[in-house]
Amino acid sequence: MKVSSRILLCTFAFFLLGSAVPTRAQHKLKDEDCLTCHGDSTLTTDVNGKSVSLFVDAKKLKHSIHASMKLACVDCHKDVKSLAHETPPQKVLCADCHADAKDAYAHSMHAKVTAAGKTAANCQDCHGNAHEVLAGGDPDSPVNHANIPYTCGRCHGQKFLMESNGQTTQPFLSYQESVHGRATEKGSTQAAVCTDCHGAHAISPANDAKSPISKFNVPATCGKCHAEITQTFNQSIHGQAIARGNNQSPVCTDCHGIHSIKSHTDPNSPVAEQNVSRDTCARCHEGVRLSSEFGVPGNRVSTYLDSYHGLAAEGGSVVAANCSSCHGVHNILPSSDPQSTVNRANLDATCGKCHKGVTQKFTLTPVHMADGIHPKDLGSLITRWVRIIYIILILGVIGAMFIHNFIIWRSKAAARRHMQNPMMQRMTTNQRWQHLVLLSSFIILVITGFALKFPDSWFAEILGMGEHVRSVVHRIAGVVLIAAGFYHIFYVSIAQEGRRLLCDIAPRPKDGKDALSAMLYYLGLSKTKPQFGRFTYGEKAEYWALVWGTGLMGVTGVMMWAKVWVGNLLARWWVDVATAVHFYEAILATLAIIVWHFYQVFGDPDVYPMNWAWWDGKMSVEHYREEHALDTESLPKADSAASPGGNDSSSPKG
Repeated sequence: MKVSSRILLCTFAFFLLGSAVPTRAQHKLKDEDCLTCHGDSTLTTDVNGKSVSLFVDAKKLKHSIHASMKLACVDCHKDVKSLAHETPPQKVLCADCHADAKDAYAHSMHAKVTAAGKTAANCQDCHGNAHEVLAGGDPDSPVNHANIPYTCGRCHGQKFLMESNGQTTQPFLSYQESVHGRATEKGSTQAAVCTDCHGAHAISPANDAKSPISKFNVPATCGKCHAEITQTFNQSIHGQAIARGNNQSPVCTDCHGIHSIKSHTDPNSPVAEQNVSRDTCARCHEGVRLSSEFGVPGNRVSTYLDSYHGLAAEGGSVVAANCSSCHGVHNILPSSDPQSTVNRANLDATCGKCHKGVTQKFTLTPVHMADGIHPKDLGSLITRWVRIIYIILILGVIGAMFIHNFIIWRSKAAARRHMQNPMMQRMTTNQRWQHLVLLSSFIILVITGFALKFPDSWFAEILGMGEHVRSVVHRIAGVVLIAAGFYHIFYVSIAQEGRRLLCDIAPRPKDGKDALSAMLYYLGLSKTKPQFGRFTYGEKAEYWALVWGTGLMGVTGVMMWAKVWVGNLLARWWVDVATAVHFYEAILATLAIIVWHFYQVFGDPDVYPMNWAWWDGKMSVEHYREEHALDTESLPKADSAASPGGNDSSSPKG
């Protein structure tokens, strides 16, 4: 052993003293005796060519857990009998005293990694130097509760070390950002640290049935801190399934995460209100796996998203009900259980948390729009048939409109001509203002309505407003549209020009013949061009479709707005039917305006680039004569106004 000359002389002196008195009984060496040499900070030895310090810090040794237990150096170094080590002292094994810890460690991942020849934690890596080991309750101990994350992080936070063992540092990094890690960092002694979940010496992987982080043991592990929640969970449908050995059922970590557990108020948490339905519950309840294995209905998330609650939640609402709002959180039970929040007997209370004053009639219809098994209740059947009929209607009507307008546009575009004509007034000021209010409210309703239905769409992002603002604007525009409708009823009933408008635009049997004649003429199958009065069959169809659509959208919109009142008065499924009608009628109306009305205003080559009648009320006399040759009341007045000395701005009223 390589030592300093001073230590050699000291050792030699003790050796001579011991030799001079051979009959004296050998005494137990004291720590002070050992520190005579090992208290020298320069004392070293060579191990495989590497210099290793043999220095023992007397102060740290005195404050160690071993010293507090009155253990002397030779109590561990039992082979040391004298200061002059006749033979090199043997390596002290912690297992000589800590047999239980040794047995536990032997079955741990650390021991298996070490046995495989890779680097893994041993006793001193966690507890510190053997001469300086502190009690776990000491604030300076590496295994003190507050220091555990840092201690484990010395290895699990090193990227290259973890990657060399086929692992990653992400669990440690995720823990630091978790609700547990942040709480521990702030000084909490209650927040979970690594050893609370993984154990201390017998750390084993999750696929080990005895591991505290094995799926079937997770509830008990979390229950060490969250006892009341665990008790509630164990009684739930999920807890009961886990107790039966069903590994498809979720446990705490399936919903909350593992190392990255965050508060439910954190928007990045999987159990945050905005993430529960679409992300967390959907992982199990949206697919068909549960349906095929256990008969649990699938498509629960997609059918929820089609419902009123789902649409509101997708629009950014923070008060719309999600899965946990109705089914509970840890206490989820099947609807057949009397204790379930979605049991028929408890629905009044469950729905009443948000919808004050609900009655049993309001809760009769299932919340999900469908359940993947084609429900046979009256409301669902009517809603499904409304969808089917509207899809057929939309394809048929809009398809026919498109074909009709394309035929006319193609023929007129081929015969495009430019005409300079005297002008006449087509729309009065009152009519133009009604049209402007209708146009503005309709556009706002279309944009905000589809933004509410499709909150992730590009036009919803362009608006730059939340779900609440969009819904308020949508309702205001709806009120304006309904008010404009009532005003128009008053206008056509009281005003002279309104009554004439209603009389001229009323449908007649001739309109059907005109539509057929127009198609034959523009297809080149007839040489006779049909003639029309003040309004063509197309203008009449558009007007009455507008009247019908405005009334239908107004009624269904009010029903959705006053859903609790309607549900209590009639039945809740009436609201679902109204929602379906409102949505599909909106699609029909929007496409009709684009395909039909926009053609009349922008696409007709005879009015290119636009029919300005909606702006200043005027149109070409020659064009009017071409399109409305049978209007014997308006044309003579227009001709008179266009003649020399006449006023070309005079017009028929209406």
